[in-house]
Amino acid sequence: MASVLTEAQPWQQVLALIVAASVVMGSPGPSTVSVTAVGAAFGLRSSLGYASGMVLGTIAVLVVVAAGIIGMLASMPGLAKLLTILSAAYILYLAYKIATAPPLAESGRQAARPTFMGGFMLAIANPKAYVAIAAVFAGASSQTDALGGSARLLVLTGMIVVIHAAWLLAGTAFARFLRHPPASRIINLVFAATLVLTTAWAALR
Repeated sequence: MASVLTEAQPWQQVLALIVAASVVMGSPGPSTVSVTAVGAAFGLRSSLGYASGMVLGTIAVLVVVAAGIIGMLASMPGLAKLLTILSAAYILYLAYKIATAPPLAESGRQAARPTFMGGFMLAIANPKAYVAIAAVFAGASSQTDALGGSARLLVLTGMIVVIHAAWLLAGTAFARFLRHPPASRIINLVFAATLVLTTAWAALR
């Protein structure tokens, strides 16, 4: 097995990294589900700021992991618990905003939309992001491969953008149903509940 990994071509290693990132980093979690829920509740244009903040925040987590700072942070007592509390608090706030969002046809929804900074801070405080990215990055680094650290960073940065864009577009696919008040209320409540449940599941694992 080791000889196979050693002899793997760079394109094969990139493909393996993409598959691993899609499965581990792209799975439902506080980050991806929140982007989907925001896209569904507020529409594509109004969600771009939040999604951009989430992407840049997740890339910042990737840089922290790649630089080895994660080991130092892990040694700080209480930091993981603090990040979990902050993340959960914002998730509950975000779920409330999604559940109470008005139909897209109504004016005034702009004032309630989640912000770039909200997305960025949630990404930074999301413990699942550190675990998932560290797992993928460490798995790639453990192989004897022709890919350097810069190449892994570039591939995973691209995957962060693609994954969040895909979840955002999936959410905005529901937007056309949200111009009708009854459907809007039901879908927003479902997304809000899914966001809370997914976050609770991730925290308990």
